[in-house]
Amino acid sequence: MALIVTKFGGTSVGTTERVRAVANRLIAFHERGDQVLAVVSAMGKETDRLIELAHQITNAPSNREMDMLLTTGEQVSIALLAMAIQAKGYKAISFTGPQVGIITDSVHAKAKIVAVEAGCVRAALDEGHIVIVAGFQGKTPNGQITTLGRGGSDTTAVALAAGINADVCEIYTDVSGVYSADPRIVPRAQKINEISYEEMLEMASSGAGVLSMRSVEFARNHGVVVHCRSSFSDEPGTIVKKVSAEMEHAIVSGVTHDTSEAKITIRDCPDTPGVAARVFTALAAENVNVDMVIQNVSEDGHTDISFTTPEADLPRARKAIDAVAEEIGARTWVVDPAVAKISIVGAGMRTNPGVTAKMFTVLADADVNIDLISTSPIRLSCIIALKDVETAVRVLHTAFGLDADDISEEVASEALQ
Repeated sequence: MALIVTKFGGTSVGTTERVRAVANRLIAFHERGDQVLAVVSAMGKETDRLIELAHQITNAPSNREMDMLLTTGEQVSIALLAMAIQAKGYKAISFTGPQVGIITDSVHAKAKIVAVEAGCVRAALDEGHIVIVAGFQGKTPNGQITTLGRGGSDTTAVALAAGINADVCEIYTDVSGVYSADPRIVPRAQKINEISYEEMLEMASSGAGVLSMRSVEFARNHGVVVHCRSSFSDEPGTIVKKVSAEMEHAIVSGVTHDTSEAKITIRDCPDTPGVAARVFTALAAENVNVDMVIQNVSEDGHTDISFTTPEADLPRARKAIDAVAEEIGARTWVVDPAVAKISIVGAGMRTNPGVTAKMFTVLADADVNIDLISTSPIRLSCIIALKDVETAVRVLHTAFGLDADDISEEVASEALQ
């Protein structure tokens, strides 16, 4: 008997037929003797619908009230799924995130999990229930409702798996695993069977949308084995786990891209100690995530500071920079939303010189200009023009030998979704 935590995204429960299909899958796990907990997202585009409703009321809804509103989407899903299981004659019970004791900090709209109590989950499992939990949500120590931000249901699932010491955390999505590139752009992309936490973390942080970065980080920190697989087939997916001696380390495992970032440049800043600290302290105070940063060489005592940030953080970033730019004496600042991040990721990059030169040469040969550059031991990222992103993904995927011999029917069908 295994203790399994599963997670089903909005597409997987997007209709009542799909809710019933998820119920049948959970019942099958239960029938073979496993204890099963399912974390569920809101149905289909329900979260988008709720956001639109809020903006019909006001252009600036408070984060607290948005959390109160958005958490209702998952409550619909968990209740319907529990009903579907009960209708088949099996015991099921649904809980919200706060009910199962997912404790977060007090940052509304993108709270971080600080503790998982899960006492009621263990009791319900021991009583033979299939347990259904709302993803994406928790509560502060004083009882305020919070949401976990992008990828919050993935993070909920991994946190619960760690909290109840599950054998595996299975993340079900509308794709069958992690690919060497987005199959909608690269039809010859290959599914990766096993990948280390570190490689998956770099891929998630640089644009691979199958797993959220925070969920991978949580899994790595707590040793949770994650199996990313399709909701619509029984085929094995991608196992994310601690690196082992048996795991193959390709020089480059994947090519990722992210079109959701914007670049901000603060022009003619005084080139004196403390200026950059004041800029990024102001951004931190507004909870703005910063990715790449570059400061140009000083000229006549002034310099430019450029950085990238998620487009979702732009309103807060604009507010922070508008105040601090005048304070530090910068001449002006500009936003460029038409950028994309392109990255190559691979554990083998640590021991193979020449990868950087090859990436830059391939992009240059494709007439793709590089704006900003960022590196880690197993990742190399560049900011390029948005119009060049598909070309860049394809030429890099081919250049680093990642193309499959054939276009599989599975990849081809996913490319059309």
